Amino acid sequence: AATDSSEAALAAALADVPELARLLEIDPYLKPFAPDFQRRYKQFSKTLSKIGENEGGIDRFSKGYESFGVHTCADGGLYCKEWAPGAEGVFLTGVFNGWNPFSYPYKKLDFGKWELYIPPKQGASTVVPHGSKLKIVITSKSGEILYRISPWAKYVTREGSNVNYDWIHWNPEHPYKFKHSRPKKPKSLRIYESHVGISSHEGKVASYKHFTCNVLPRIKGLGYNCIQLMAIMEHAYYASFGYQITSFFAASSRYGTPEELKELVDTAHSMGIIVLLDVVHSHASKNSEDGLNMFDGTDSCYFHSGPRGNHDLWDSRLFAYSSWEVLRFLLSNLRWWLEEYTFDGFRFDGVTSMLYHNHGMGQAFSGDYHAYFGLQVDEDALIYLMLANHLTHTLYPDSITIAEDVSGMPALCSPVSQGGGGFDYRLAMAIPDKWIQLLKEFKDEDWNMGNIVYTLTNRRYLEKCIAYAESHDQALVGDKSLAFWLMDAEMYTNMSVLAPFTPVIDRGIQLHKMIRLITHGLGGEGYLNFMGNEFGHPEWLDFPRKGNNESYHYARRQFHLTDDDLLRYKFLNNFDRDMNKLEERYGWLSAPQAFVSEKHEANKVIAFERADLLFIFNFHPSKSYTDYRVGTALPGKFKIVLDSDAAEYGGHQRLDHNTEFFSEAFEHNGRSYSLLVYIPSRVALILKNVDLPN
Repeated sequence: AATDSSEAALAAALADVPELARLLEIDPYLKPFAPDFQRRYKQFSKTLSKIGENEGGIDRFSKGYESFGVHTCADGGLYCKEWAPGAEGVFLTGVFNGWNPFSYPYKKLDFGKWELYIPPKQGASTVVPHGSKLKIVITSKSGEILYRISPWAKYVTREGSNVNYDWIHWNPEHPYKFKHSRPKKPKSLRIYESHVGISSHEGKVASYKHFTCNVLPRIKGLGYNCIQLMAIMEHAYYASFGYQITSFFAASSRYGTPEELKELVDTAHSMGIIVLLDVVHSHASKNSEDGLNMFDGTDSCYFHSGPRGNHDLWDSRLFAYSSWEVLRFLLSNLRWWLEEYTFDGFRFDGVTSMLYHNHGMGQAFSGDYHAYFGLQVDEDALIYLMLANHLTHTLYPDSITIAEDVSGMPALCSPVSQGGGGFDYRLAMAIPDKWIQLLKEFKDEDWNMGNIVYTLTNRRYLEKCIAYAESHDQALVGDKSLAFWLMDAEMYTNMSVLAPFTPVIDRGIQLHKMIRLITHGLGGEGYLNFMGNEFGHPEWLDFPRKGNNESYHYARRQFHLTDDDLLRYKFLNNFDRDMNKLEERYGWLSAPQAFVSEKHEANKVIAFERADLLFIFNFHPSKSYTDYRVGTALPGKFKIVLDSDAAEYGGHQRLDHNTEFFSEAFEHNGRSYSLLVYIPSRVALILKNVDLPN
C-alpha cells in the first residue's frame, strides 16, 4: 500500500511539474522528494497566476518604481505613493515646503497604500527641483512622529559628518544615455569580483569615474569577460562591505552619481564585458531613520514581526517574502537595476540564509537529502527566488544569476520548469576553504591529491558552478589572501627581482599559479577572482572603522605593484592574464567536466583532460620527473601551450617549449594513449594536441 501511495504521489508530481521527469532522470535519488518539488512549483505557479489576476502580470507588477516613491510628472506636478500599512498618517516634507511636516498629507488607499499629488506651481518648472532634499513624515498609531526616507528613493547622500543619509530628489535634466548594447552571454564566465571604493591605491574612497578610467582597462587586459560589482546598493556603514543595505533603489553616492555608474556599466559593455550586481535580498540594515526598518512605525511592514524578522548573527532584519508588497518591492528592485543601469544579472548574496529557517547557522550540510526538504526549508523565500529568476530570465534571456549557497541544495541551479530554483550558477564555496585548510594545516609533502581532486570535482551534474581559489571573503581582516598565507612577511622585503629568490617567495609564487590554474581548469563552469588577488595582493582587506582608527590603509588595491617592473607581482599578473586568454581560446569552462586520469599521492601529480587539452600538475616540493607517462584519449603530436615555469611567470625555465611530445597507443590510467613528458617540481603545464584544429 505504501508503494502504491508513493507511486501515486510521484505520478501526481510528474503531472504538475512540466519537466520534473528530466530532473529525476538526472538524479534518481530525488524521487522520494518529488512531492516537495510539486508543492514548490504549484506555489510558484499560484503566485504567478495571482500576480496575473490582480496586477495584470509580472511585467507590470515588477515596475513598482514607476508609481511608488516620488515622481515629477510631465506637467511639473509631483506624484507620490508609499506602502505603510501600520501608519496613522503619511506626509511629504522637504526644502520645497520649508520643512513643514504636515502641509502635504497623503490620501489613504486600500491595502496600506498612500498617495499624494501636488499640482505644478505657476511659473515654476517643477514642484521639487532636481537635487532637493525630501523626507516622508509618518505618524504612527502610538502617536509618534517619524521622519523617514522613501524605500523607493533613487539617490541618498550623507553630508559632512552627519550620521544619517539625506534623501535627494534625483531627476537630472540630461540623464545618461547609453551608447552601447549589452554583450551576448559568454559561453565561459570569467568573473572579476570588484569593489569600486577600494579600487585606488590611495587611502580614500575611489569613484565610479576612477574605476571606469583606470580599472576597466586592466580587467579587459587580464582577459576577464564579466565584472561582479559589490557594495553598489546604498549602505550607510561602509565597513559592512555593502551587505547592510539601507536604500535598495539607490546606487551608493559615496562613489559618485547614478549617471556615473551608468557610464561605468556602459563602458564595460563597450569592451565586451558583462556586469553583474551583487544583490542583497537576504536581509536589510536595522537602520530606521535612513533604512527600511520600522518604516511605518511597526516592526513588521517589509519584515517579519518578532524574532523571525531578525537575523541574530548579522544583526539585521529579514524580509517577509510571502507579503504581496514585499514581493512587488524586491522584484521591482531587480528590474530597476536591469533596466535603469543595464546590469546583466545578479549574484544573490546570502541565499543559504534565505533557504532555511535556521539560516544555515550551526548546520553542517553533509549531503543527506533530508536536510534540503521538509519544514526546515523557508519555502516562501524559495518561491521568491524562483520568481526572481523567472522574471530576470524572461526580461533578458541572456541574463545570468548566481547563488551564494553553501548548503548545496539540490536543483537550486536547475530550471524552474523542473521544479528547481532557476539559478544559472552557484558559487563553489568549498574550494577556497580547501586551499586555506591545506596552507594552514598541512606541509606541502602531505597534501592529498585525491582530496584536492574530489573537492574540485564534487558538484551536481548539470548544475553549473563558479570555481574560485579565493574571493573577497578570504581577503577580509581576520583572514589572509592565498599570497599572504604563502609568503606572509617576506612580501614586504623579498619581492624585488634584484634580490635572489628565497625559498618562501619561490614556493609562494609557484603554488599561487598552480592553485589558480587547477581551480580554473577543474573546479567549475565559471571562474572568479577578487580584484588584486590575481597578482598576489599583499596584506588583507579592512575598511575604516573605530577598531582601526578609521584608517583607509587596508581599504585600497595597490595596482601599481604589478606595474613596477622591478617587483615580482608582475609574474603572477602575467600568468593570470595568459590563463584567461587561453581559456578564451579553448573554452574549457564551457566544456564537459574533465576526465581525471591521475592523482598520484606519492608523486604528487595530477593529470586531467578537458576541452581536448591535457593539464599536468606536479605539486611535489622537490621531485622532478623525467619521461613521466601521462594518459590521453588523443593520438598525435602535443606541444606546450602554458607553462607556469616560464620566465615571464617567475618560473625557472626548465622546459623547452619547442619540444614535441608524441602519444602512442599505450594504454595508461584508463586512457587509450599515453605520452612521456618531463615535469619539473612545482610546475603546471597545459599541452595541446597540434593535430587538432585550433
